[in-house]
Amino acid sequence: MTPAGRRTPVPRLFAALVLGSAAALAGAAPGPIAHLEPPSWWVGMRHNKLQLMVHGERIADSTPAIDYPGVRIDAVTRVPNRNYLFIDLLIAPEAAAGKFDILFRQGNRTMRHAYELHARENGSAGRQGFGSGDAIYQIMPDRFANGDPANDDIAGMADKANRADGKGRHGGDLRGVANHLDYIAAMGFTQIWPTPLVENDMPAYSYHGYAATDHYRIDRRYGSNEDYRALSAKARAKGIGIIQDVVLSHIGSHHWWMKDLPGPDWTTNGGAFTPTQHHRVAVQDPYGSQQDRSNFTQGWFASSMPDLNQANPLVATYLIQNNIWWIEYAGLSGLRIDTYGYSDSAFLTDYTRRLMAEYPRLNLVGEEWHKSPAVVSHWQRGKVNFDGYVSYLPSLMDFPMSETIRSTLAATDPGGDTSGFTDVYEMLAQDHLYPDPGSLVLFEGNHDIARTFSVVGEDIDLYKISLAMLMTLPRIPQFYYGTEVLMTSETKTRDDASYRRDFPGGWRGDAASAFSGQGLNPQQRQAQAFVKKLVNWRKSRSVIHHGKTMHYGAENGTYVYFRYDGKNKVMVALNKGDKDAVLPLARFREMLKGATRGVDAISGATHALATTLTLPARSAQILEIE
Repeated sequence: MTPAGRRTPVPRLFAALVLGSAAALAGAAPGPIAHLEPPSWWVGMRHNKLQLMVHGERIADSTPAIDYPGVRIDAVTRVPNRNYLFIDLLIAPEAAAGKFDILFRQGNRTMRHAYELHARENGSAGRQGFGSGDAIYQIMPDRFANGDPANDDIAGMADKANRADGKGRHGGDLRGVANHLDYIAAMGFTQIWPTPLVENDMPAYSYHGYAATDHYRIDRRYGSNEDYRALSAKARAKGIGIIQDVVLSHIGSHHWWMKDLPGPDWTTNGGAFTPTQHHRVAVQDPYGSQQDRSNFTQGWFASSMPDLNQANPLVATYLIQNNIWWIEYAGLSGLRIDTYGYSDSAFLTDYTRRLMAEYPRLNLVGEEWHKSPAVVSHWQRGKVNFDGYVSYLPSLMDFPMSETIRSTLAATDPGGDTSGFTDVYEMLAQDHLYPDPGSLVLFEGNHDIARTFSVVGEDIDLYKISLAMLMTLPRIPQFYYGTEVLMTSETKTRDDASYRRDFPGGWRGDAASAFSGQGLNPQQRQAQAFVKKLVNWRKSRSVIHHGKTMHYGAENGTYVYFRYDGKNKVMVALNKGDKDAVLPLARFREMLKGATRGVDAISGATHALATTLTLPARSAQILEIE
């Protein structure tokens, strides 16, 4: 890393009061403080250092001071832009929660800025993150439910609501999510992953949330910071955790930084748009060029999304503290990290180390959109990489398995191994590449890909097979909102608007409502009941959460695997073919020895396990072995 600015050590309070060069004193008086971030902090954190970013006119010409027991200024960093000052604080273990002023002195003039250290909630450090016992429900808040139409448009914010525009804002918000927590809980989901909620004051496409313009503010069209914290508390009371979606690699071009950057190295490529070519294997390629590695981590997604330079230690610290702040402030159960590998690799090591040291039982899941487990596993905690890269990231999105299941079920000529489950079988057999495959998040869909029901040709039987695998494979399962009521999309071309349609019933006057069931057709009601039964069944099955796995090679369009522990055993038998399949049970004697029957988890039907098991065409049977 290269130095981002000039650091001035300040060993004692009184030294901080008198420090300041003649050059600084000669400048104009500092103006009001526009930003001071993080806006607050907590006592009792494992990491006792806090770096404050202060932004205001000529603020670097002042000398900061603090007089509060247990808190002292350790260093001050000045950067090329005199409108910024970075203050490193040391917070002693004995420091008490409370309010104090930070003084900014220049000559005879002094500015005061109030600051507060909070007490942490009991058990905060030991909070349990999401895990294999959970089922995640992903929503796009703008497209889920509009609980407060009054905040659809906000004066001064550019992108106005237009529900008729698939690329525009539709008005969903935090109140809409809060109003329907009972629905989410009744469906059996125990975690909610909303796409990013922080301010995206961009002139277009602001609804998706992946172009932040203020890291410490919930977008006002969703609600307030207090609304977000209240939603999290209300959800926890119903047994539901909140997973915050965060972006480390880039920001929006209308971020307040971009009007007054701290320095030329705050963003990559000197602030000039240089597109990434998405050579995502370059950072772990033994033959890769430095040019490709640099382009991958420093290239921009679009001219509207400046790439952040995490090799600048001030940027790195800002991002780390921001994520910790939201975890503590909102009581989160984890983070989903967008475009994970696009960030500086050394930063990612430090970022994951810091967060997991602060919250040892938290979960973080990174997005590495690649079809190969060899590429995805590079980023998981415990992986021994040839290049020495070390990660502390517990989880990743399981793109390899998700894409394999989707392509398997999309095939149109069932019956043979090439179009049956062989690819799924062989993909699961590669779990040895992951240090902890059971911590991966397996998803049936998300906001960037076609809807599951459309991918399987609107065949409800194949749809059910997909969800049966999702809920019984050794993974953490994630649903995408609307899957339970067979929402559809474009499949032949990339069409984000079709993947992100409004959830039925989330707006006043909707003809159909998934919340009440009114206006749903019989097939939609059938699918919703199936999902509700399946998710709630899994919720109490520790053998699915933590059990071992044994599977058998896919044959003739069928695939069988078992989840088992010392007490319980579940047999999952899948038939993709368009004809019934008869399975000779002698093949599965390792798992079925002594078993006489199995009870289907969904239908409740009992199946004898003597010599054969008949699998109906296009079916999934989840048998609890007795």
